[in-house]
Amino acid sequence: MKKSTLFLAVFLLINFKSNAQSLSDLYATLSKSVVKIIIEGKDFSVKEGQMVTNQGIGSGVLIDADGLVLTASHVVQTAENIKVQFSDGETIPAKVVSSAPFADVAAIKLSWAPKDKVVAKLGDSDKVRVGDEIFMVGSPYGLDFSLSVGYISGRHTKRRFANGAHVIEFFQTDASINHGNSGGPMFNMKGEVVGLASYILSESGGFQGLGFAATSNVCKELLLDEVTPWTGMEAVLVGGELGSALNIPQNIGLLVQKVTLFSPIGALGIEGGTIPMEYNGETILIGGDIILAVDGTPITTEAGIEKIAGEFAKLEKGDSFTLIVWRDGKKHKLKGTVGGI
Repeated sequence: MKKSTLFLAVFLLINFKSNAQSLSDLYATLSKSVVKIIIEGKDFSVKEGQMVTNQGIGSGVLIDADGLVLTASHVVQTAENIKVQFSDGETIPAKVVSSAPFADVAAIKLSWAPKDKVVAKLGDSDKVRVGDEIFMVGSPYGLDFSLSVGYISGRHTKRRFANGAHVIEFFQTDASINHGNSGGPMFNMKGEVVGLASYILSESGGFQGLGFAATSNVCKELLLDEVTPWTGMEAVLVGGELGSALNIPQNIGLLVQKVTLFSPIGALGIEGGTIPMEYNGETILIGGDIILAVDGTPITTEAGIEKIAGEFAKLEKGDSFTLIVWRDGKKHKLKGTVGGI
């Protein structure tokens, strides 16, 4: 064996051992900032013909000593009850304080500050490059605080709407992401959070596919800088043939899918869908309310939706807002309060 080849082999072996030791040390510390999120919510059961209570799990990461935790929006958006469990077993109730479903990021606040917990640091996701090594910690299939390692495989950026202001950005990774991982942190090798696990593209439904994580800078912009208000509602934009079939009196509207009772929208008595149907290859629920306008701004164009989102984001706790909804072939005006029920 040539000396140069031998030197390279020894160098790689030493570097591998160093990285493995470094990762072990990072995990030992940072796993204490990762949380398991246990949620309870209601879903419409086609079999039983009514709303039933379901439980689920997700993951998240503690980012300040006062108890602010970041997670995926789809984990907590319509949750009725939320509990956060740390690696030492301490379990604390929490509530949603900010959520941006279009980017799949949310922030929840613990009912009291946790004791002697490690707080994770948000990194600058703009500095992350394709090929960088990362690791993720979460609770896939309920296997608490599991570690998976991989690389950044790609970066995907788009605007929420064609001419909208909000940018949605995801990292693509080969690190394993499974059910229960959602909302768990993606760390760089400095131990900084650079993303939150969001979803997978997989034919099997397991990790054998492409994993995606919302970037930390998107989290910072939508949850910490702007503080996108939580609505407690899941909805889909409908128009065209489906809009006509639903007799919507304008070109588009927001068809409510699910809503949690203890939320600003739920307090108005907004009703979710009850009748499943296939549309464009996806299952949606019809029969619920259709939101036509917010605070006098109709949902008729993408620009209108961006304006509504921008104005709603400026509202503070205690501020009032008005919705116009389409229900049973009639318009109804509903008034609510941000942060109030």
